Amino acid sequence: MRLLLLADTHVPVRARDLPARVWEEVDRADVVLHAGDWVDVALFDALSERAARLVACWGNNDGAELRGRMPETARVTLEEVRFTVVHETGASAGRDRRMSAAYPDTDVLVFGHSHIPWDTTTATGLRLLNPGSPTDRRRQPFCTYMTATVAGGALGEVVLHRL
Repeated sequence: MRLLLLADTHVPVRARDLPARVWEEVDRADVVLHAGDWVDVALFDALSERAARLVACWGNNDGAELRGRMPETARVTLEEVRFTVVHETGASAGRDRRMSAAYPDTDVLVFGHSHIPWDTTTATGLRLLNPGSPTDRRRQPFCTYMTATVAGGALGEVVLHRL
């Protein structure tokens, strides 16, 4: 199963639309996981229509209409791997410990907010993934997103893509 991980798209504030390469990934993905900060419901609608399956949450920049259409925390099990998708996880210092305690029944936590790519595994085995942002690099050298695979009850290769 092929996954596309997105967060902090901020359309149309930071970009008019997702980059063409990201839309191509949407078409290839079996599941798109989006960790919030959509900003406008139009992108949510477009991604919902185009993605084979969308698992998403809202972020701090998402208004009432978006918050009414998705949860603050989304959970899904894919090929026996338990995913949780949230927007904020707080400061990077102590994140591993805090998230392990907050999500003991999760295998992979996908998050956003910082626009900074992140890929670590905690002492409890929880995988923490932040795909960065495909539209707003902030203090990073590149805009980014992630792809991953899931098979046989395990998360496979995770790839950070630069735009």
